[in-house]
Amino acid sequence: MIHLKQNLLTFSFPHVHDDAAMELEFQRTLRIPDDDTIYPLPPGLGNFPIRHIVDFESHIPKQWEEHGGVMFPMFQSEAMWINFNSPSRYPFLVKIATGQINAVTAGAWQDRPQSDPQDYVVVPDQPWLDGYCVKKGEIRQFVAMPLGHGYTTEEQLTGEAVHGGIQVIVHPMKAEEWEKIKTKHVESDIKYCSKAVFSTCEPDMGLAPGGRMTQKVYDDLYDFNVWDLDHGSRCFVHITNSITWRAITGEAPPTIPLTSRQYTEAGLPWFNYYAPENEAVDGGRILKKLRSVSKMSAETGEAILPENDTIAVPEAQLFKLGNLDQVREGW
Repeated sequence: MIHLKQNLLTFSFPHVHDDAAMELEFQRTLRIPDDDTIYPLPPGLGNFPIRHIVDFESHIPKQWEEHGGVMFPMFQSEAMWINFNSPSRYPFLVKIATGQINAVTAGAWQDRPQSDPQDYVVVPDQPWLDGYCVKKGEIRQFVAMPLGHGYTTEEQLTGEAVHGGIQVIVHPMKAEEWEKIKTKHVESDIKYCSKAVFSTCEPDMGLAPGGRMTQKVYDDLYDFNVWDLDHGSRCFVHITNSITWRAITGEAPPTIPLTSRQYTEAGLPWFNYYAPENEAVDGGRILKKLRSVSKMSAETGEAILPENDTIAVPEAQLFKLGNLDQVREGW
C-alpha cells in the first residue's frame, strides 16, 4: 500500500510484516555548480509539496491520468534529492528511475530488480540519493528540465520525451529474514532555480544530470534471495513545472531556493557522509557519458544555468555525517 500524508510517501506491507513500512520524500536543495568540480552533499531545504493526481484530473495532461500516482513542482534547473527512512529499520529494496531510465545503471525500466549489476538501492543503508550514479562514489545531481528540449536523461538515451517524472518500486525483505536480524537492528535503533529560458510552460518536467557530487550508492550486503519479490508497490511521480503548479492546484509553488554561492557566503553547512563498512556499486557506464545540463547549454547557447559560478566550500562549513541520527539540515 502507498499512502501520502504531510508530503511523505509511505510504502507499507502489513501483509508481509507489521514492521514493513518505509517513508520517501523529495527534498529541495541547492543546485551545485555544474563545472566538473566534485562537491560535497548540499543541505536539505525542506520537502516539496506532493499532491494526488486524482484530485486534479480536470487540470492535468491526459497521459498523467494513465500513470496515476502523485506530483510535485520544480522550477526549471532546480535540484532535488530523495530521502529514505525506515522507522523500524526494516530493510527494503528500492528501484529509482527517471523517465523510465534506471538512476543506478542507466538500464531501461523493468519491474523485476537485477542483482548483477545491482540496479537498486537498499534502505535504510542508503539514507538518500542525490542523482545518477556515474561511477563508484560519485553521482551527477538530479536537475529538473522541461521535456522536449533534449536535456533530460530520458531524451539523451532514447531520443524521445515520453515519460518524464520519477518511477519508484519498493520490495520489502522477506518476513522470516527480518526476524533473523531484527534483534540486532532494534538494538541499534537509529533514525535518521533558476530563471526559465524556454518560452513554453508545459507542465511536464524530467530530470537531467547536473553537477558532480561525492556520494556512494551502497552495495547490497544481503543475499539477493532475502528480498520478497512477490510483494511490491510502484508509484509514478510526476514533476510539474512550478510556473504551472498554481494553475493546476490553485496553490503557490515553493519559492526559488538560494544559489550555492549565496548559501555558502552565509556560512551555512555542507556535508560528507561516512560509512566505511559499506562498499559502493560501480554505477552505470552509460550515465558517465551523458552530457550535463551545463555542457549542453554551452553547445546550444541557451542560458540555462545563469548562477553556475565555481565555489569553494570552507572546511569550517563542511560537516561529516556518520551516524544516521544526523540529518542534512539547511537554512
